[in-house]
Amino acid sequence: MLKVKDIKVRYITDAEGQPSEVVMPISEFEMLLEDLQDLAIVAERREEGQIDHQQLMDELKDAGIL
Repeated sequence: MLKVKDIKVRYITDAEGQPSEVVMPISEFEMLLEDLQDLAIVAERREEGQIDHQQLMDELKDAGIL
């Protein structure tokens, strides 16, 4: 996960000198998007029930995955 302090950004300012846009390396932008997607998945699945390891293994075997 990318740490905020490690992100290299440059700010574009408006006529009043207020930051209005950010320029950053595409690789860092892509990592941020990936982190956001991961967090969205976690949020969506937060209320899902849990199963124990053996139950998961049995289900994977029954499905022919293992």
